[in-house]
Amino acid sequence: MTTGQVRASAEWLALREPADSAARATELVAEVRSYLPTAGGVAVHDLGCGTGSMARWLAVQLTGPQHWVMYDRDAELLTLAAAHPPGEASDGAPVTIATRRRDVTRLDPQELAGATLITASALLDMMTAEELERLVATCARAGCLVLITLSVAGRVDLTPSHPFDQYVSDAFNAHQRRTVGGRRLLGPDAIGAAADGFTGLGVDALVRPSPWRLGPGQATLAVEWFTGWLAAACEQRPELGAVAHPYARRRLADAAAGRLSVAVHHQDLLARPR
Repeated sequence: MTTGQVRASAEWLALREPADSAARATELVAEVRSYLPTAGGVAVHDLGCGTGSMARWLAVQLTGPQHWVMYDRDAELLTLAAAHPPGEASDGAPVTIATRRRDVTRLDPQELAGATLITASALLDMMTAEELERLVATCARAGCLVLITLSVAGRVDLTPSHPFDQYVSDAFNAHQRRTVGGRRLLGPDAIGAAADGFTGLGVDALVRPSPWRLGPGQATLAVEWFTGWLAAACEQRPELGAVAHPYARRRLADAAAGRLSVAVHHQDLLARPR
């Protein structure tokens, strides 16, 4: 969450990291393993790395030596990523990292030269159509695997349900597609645009679901997510505010009592050169 003028805090990234790890589509990791070379090590370029959660999740599931090059425009997050590197590969091989402060929407394609795998997480929905098109073309030009996880799908399910849920969801999706500093964000349209973009460039694109599933054991994250979700919806459509307060009280009481379950739907994408 670090492109353009949209920024995620280190605290939010730390809170969501366990849910992200549980949600990502492991089926696509199996595909990645089947395509990676069996000798010589791999070079992974992680775009919009934040505090490095993608590397900590994926590196331990791969074999052989790995070198991760981690890109983000936020110096504070890069410092945290360097301070908390991933562990060893699954076979005990070393994993090393380097950090680069960059705007990943404007990468020089030469920076990805030699990449075996390009990764990103929770990134695409904060891009404009132009930025996404440029990123897809840059990744496709690298001629390697591209694994992009946790792009919002525009759907949430709350249990028990409430009649106001859909109004909030629609307003939140409109907020995801808002204009920020003259940039119109793609929000939940991004994952489909990325898949189409790769396919149009002759690259196979596999898309799989990767929902957060938050129950009583993830109540802190559920409350933080819900609060931000509702606030964004009301920012987009202020007329919701009259109903938002009693609705929030009801939902937060459900969470405190262990009655609230939330599914926040995302999708993962794996692009494979033909």
